[in-house]
Amino acid sequence: MANFGGHAIPGTFFLLYGLWLSVKHTLRHYWRKSQPKARQKMPPFFNKMDYFEGGFTIFAAFVGIMVEQFVVDGPHAHLYDEPNHSWVKLMNWQHGTMYLFFGISGIACVVSTASKSVPTGLDRLALSLALFVEGFLFYYHVHSRPPLDAHIHSLLLVAVFGGSASTMLEVFKRDHIILELFRACLFILQGSWFYQIGFVLYPLRGPQWDLTLHDNIMFVTMCFCWHLAVALLIVSITSSTVWLAVKRCSGRGRDIEIGMRNTSSSSSSEKALLEGSDEE
Repeated sequence: MANFGGHAIPGTFFLLYGLWLSVKHTLRHYWRKSQPKARQKMPPFFNKMDYFEGGFTIFAAFVGIMVEQFVVDGPHAHLYDEPNHSWVKLMNWQHGTMYLFFGISGIACVVSTASKSVPTGLDRLALSLALFVEGFLFYYHVHSRPPLDAHIHSLLLVAVFGGSASTMLEVFKRDHIILELFRACLFILQGSWFYQIGFVLYPLRGPQWDLTLHDNIMFVTMCFCWHLAVALLIVSITSSTVWLAVKRCSGRGRDIEIGMRNTSSSSSSEKALLEGSDEE
């Protein structure tokens, strides 16, 4: 991750994942609101969405681990160098460990969807644990770095640990739309902030940032609040658009169904009148 692309790749994943969650949970919430209270079983379509989410998470985690290990200057599965008495590429090993726990989260999502015997909330618990491990490793990831470098990474911990805490609450408070959309918001915030870290530490154009200037630290802190506001706006717009679109489509479906029923009733009435006139 010691370049712009290394921050843009996980940033893109978290952005897309946050958008995915905002769409998925809005659809689920609309379905729950439109069904009778006695009907709790979700349709197969939502299970397919969970299978896709879990499978993609497993795949992405596996690819991330392989890249961290077998990139040109990677550790190639060597943890300790005996001749030199030193650890081998611990940063790559830390990144791989983060990916490992997200892979476990994907497995938990698939297993929870496939088997009813799995305790409810296991998928949320695994995701919360993955986020906690990410934040825990990042906390000890930036020591002895320049002030701005350490600070901009520490701000990422707000999104990571916030997402972990929010997801943990979902273990006990299932199907709570506020918590679900807040989790999506924090994933989007995490993704956009990865991009911001890349732009600050590895600018594509323009002068380099002064990593020791306090004014830069103040600006970056304020910028984080802007990212949070944009993430909230994105989730609000996405969920509102999905809600209105589904409501409009379902409304059209009901109109067509009512029209078919009315047509059928009219045809039956006309047929009855004709039969009555024939008898006379």
